[in-house]
Amino acid sequence: MTSPKSALSSGWRRAAVLLLGLALAACAGRGGNIPYDPAGFVSPDPLADKIPQLPPVLAPGDVITVKVYQVDSLSGDQAIDVAGRIKLPLIGTVAAAGKTTDQLGSEIAAALGARYLQSPDVQVLLKTPMLRTVTVDGSVSQPGLYPVAGQTSLIQTIAMARGTVEGANTHRVVVFRTIKGQRMAASFDLNSIRNGKMADPAIYADDIVVVDGSALSATWKLVLQSLPFIALFRPFG
Repeated sequence: MTSPKSALSSGWRRAAVLLLGLALAACAGRGGNIPYDPAGFVSPDPLADKIPQLPPVLAPGDVITVKVYQVDSLSGDQAIDVAGRIKLPLIGTVAAAGKTTDQLGSEIAAALGARYLQSPDVQVLLKTPMLRTVTVDGSVSQPGLYPVAGQTSLIQTIAMARGTVEGANTHRVVVFRTIKGQRMAASFDLNSIRNGKMADPAIYADDIVVVDGSALSATWKLVLQSLPFIALFRPFG
């Protein structure tokens, strides 16, 4: 005959096992310690969305218009090459990528004023910005680079890659982004987003979206496993 004390002890053990099983079931499918939808996962820098009060930062592929007041022969459109440069009459090659239009205009004016013109008035305008892209990888049908004009959402981004594949862990999608000069990462749950339990986050140009699952490459598995996240959202790299 089992004593009341033994029965009570056995009952506690069964309860502990049951609670552990429930905890494991709740965690199944998510995995990893990258936090989900952290509050600090804001828009990247430089901002993909154009904010009127911020001057555009030039990049390879952008087409700019250089206007030198009253000197038409020095004015015209220029495409920034893959090395981030343009070539202008009289002054030759000028580095343009990474600068604002105002900064580039000032440099061109200084170069022309040093040898050729007196107090030149130079204006640089961004005529055609290069189409920016977002990278989608992991357990999706068509991994690759996809064009993004401004911002889109995570659900829309996954749709551009033709959705997830069999074996995808839709509870764990990691977005990599540069914020305040540091590489950051955060996890999102597609199921929760689709069910309206989690907001569909904005995705910006230059983001990298990785869907966890069996189709994840060995390289990405190593990256996700090596990220130094504990419980708080942290930078990496």
